[in-house]
Amino acid sequence: MVKDLREKERESSGNKGGGEKFFVSLIWNCAVELKFLLVALLLICSLATLLQFLPAHLSLSASSVRLCLSATPTTRVSAATPTTRVSAATPTTRVSAATSTATSTNISSQPTPSVKVDQLQGNGVLKRAFNPYGVAAYNFVLMSAYRGGANTFAVMGLASKPLHIFGRPTYKCDYESPHSIANATTSGVKILPDWGYGRVYTVVVINCSFPYPVGTDGSGGRLILQAATNGAGDRDFNLTDTIEALIEPPGSVNLLHFISPPKYEYLYCGSSLYGNLSPQRVREWMAYHVRLFGKRSHFVIHDAGGIQPEVMEVLRPWMELGYVSLHDIREQERFDGYYHNQFLIVNDCLHRYRFMARWIFFFDVDEFIYVPGKSSLRSVMDSLKDFSQFTIEQMPMSSKLCLSEDAGKTSKKWGFEKLVYRDVKKGIRRDRKYAVQPRHVFATGVHMSQNLQGKTTHRTERRIKYFHYHGTIAERRDPCRRLINDTQTTVDGIPYVRDTTMRSVAPFVKRFELKTIGHRLRSTRQ
Repeated sequence: MVKDLREKERESSGNKGGGEKFFVSLIWNCAVELKFLLVALLLICSLATLLQFLPAHLSLSASSVRLCLSATPTTRVSAATPTTRVSAATPTTRVSAATSTATSTNISSQPTPSVKVDQLQGNGVLKRAFNPYGVAAYNFVLMSAYRGGANTFAVMGLASKPLHIFGRPTYKCDYESPHSIANATTSGVKILPDWGYGRVYTVVVINCSFPYPVGTDGSGGRLILQAATNGAGDRDFNLTDTIEALIEPPGSVNLLHFISPPKYEYLYCGSSLYGNLSPQRVREWMAYHVRLFGKRSHFVIHDAGGIQPEVMEVLRPWMELGYVSLHDIREQERFDGYYHNQFLIVNDCLHRYRFMARWIFFFDVDEFIYVPGKSSLRSVMDSLKDFSQFTIEQMPMSSKLCLSEDAGKTSKKWGFEKLVYRDVKKGIRRDRKYAVQPRHVFATGVHMSQNLQGKTTHRTERRIKYFHYHGTIAERRDPCRRLINDTQTTVDGIPYVRDTTMRSVAPFVKRFELKTIGHRLRSTRQ
């Protein structure tokens, strides 16, 4: 019996050892396949871990994975396509991609805007559907807002031109203060100062005048503008945008600013400068007008792409002396307005410096203000102090005709020194430029303001005028094309007379520049 048991144990142990040898042999023969399997598992686990750290917009949702795995090339629907058009012969001609159910596609449904479809009515009439997408122009593009006193503000911006021509958008102003129980509210009065010159966008200046002072207790506050379309554009909707127009930190409001004497006697608000401007022409213009306007003057230059590095070098000495502020307004190029949105820019400048200057001038960098005779700019301005605005007559100068005596040396002379022939053609309405007492003006334009309090005069011919060198500011070469010696001539049907008024002033301007900033700009190129 004992012998039989021992024999069974040996047989059992022999079978077990054989099984172990078989398992080891199996693993050894399949080692390569196991390696590939383990590497694959490692890669899948690594990829799953990596997906958790991807940005949200790059992550793969389970539904999108299922869509990619289950859909065939003919049944996949692009999520970026809102509608799929089918044959026009069918009664319903639009199928929403978000609600369509393909038999072989499993799409994770998410809340999407409803899409209207054409409907066949009971009377046999097919009612067509219209589905708007996107926006043609913004309701309002805010540039700036400024306080104009204890209870009044001005907001500058752009708005859709068709919205204002064919609709009646409205504005409401709210002033929120942390110490007030209720917000102050008033209707905003809109002004369209560009006289319809806008393109896709038109300029809007909104006056917010509250019936009592707001934000004057030193606690700060903010001005909120409610811009409502009033059904313009789409009569089914009255969309209102809430815009934080101005934030006033605590203690920032100083009411003395609005009644104190201005810092500057004269301030220049320039229009948008663009294109390939001539550094030399800008140099001449700056030296001439700093000398004319004097020490209590300031020039605000707006760069819409025209202040290239060479032009910047011309402005830098005057910026260092405190005569020039340079504003980069290139961002406005996104919005299609008239002449680089110059109406918007001059209105922003008006309200930004409204209480900092006694007079603000509006003209261009190819125009030179001139006071004739023995008068000074101060005496002329004092004679016009009873007017809120006056306009300035134009003296149009040739941009090509120079004197024969300057032959061989025109490159050494300044532009307004060598261009001495004036256009005297009659029967032409010439543009005028202007100056205002800004505290009396609510909005302004390029050639004059129509929104002001007080009187305007145009009879200033004997007191002040401006010489216009049209086309010279955008040319980087010597403007002289033809040298003549006549006192009067006709070129291309336009009569000219010799006018050396500005030529006689050039030596004094050159000496002033040398005395003020030295030889820094001596090597300036055309």
